[in-house]
Amino acid sequence: MNEVAEELLVPEGSGNFLLKNFFGEIKGFFDGSPLFLILFILFTMVVLVLVFFSGRWIQKLVDKKMISEERRDAVKRSRSVLGGQFSEQLAPYLPNFPCNPGDVRFVGKPVDYVAFPGSAQGEKVNEVLFIEVKTGESALSQREREIKEAVLNGRVRYVEYHINT
Repeated sequence: MNEVAEELLVPEGSGNFLLKNFFGEIKGFFDGSPLFLILFILFTMVVLVLVFFSGRWIQKLVDKKMISEERRDAVKRSRSVLGGQFSEQLAPYLPNFPCNPGDVRFVGKPVDYVAFPGSAQGEKVNEVLFIEVKTGESALSQREREIKEAVLNGRVRYVEYHINT
């Protein structure tokens, strides 16, 4: 570093001894050794490249772990859904089902079954049942709760729809 550059960085009379001393040390450090300056710059670049690639490597490991956990969770939820669907289809044939399996019709959404007790034996149908099958700790969805409330409050009607042909 020459005297002109040093004066530009630390003007005379500024009183900033520490800054002037720092640049003086750097000047002495690099004097007579341009090879050392080149090696210092190369070392700094290598360190920056290593930091960059190690950061990418660490991020890949974190991403891989997250993806693995998400896959496990997705498989667990998928098994749960498939088990629930299987149970829904099998439910009419299990003990304590509220009516004869021949009296039920699978709907699926928003309720699982509509049942007409007595219809399979040719008897009079005295009631219509809306049956929702649940497994484990699953609870009614918002839509299922709305339907249950409508039925319990008597907001159910029979509509006959004629198509003109």
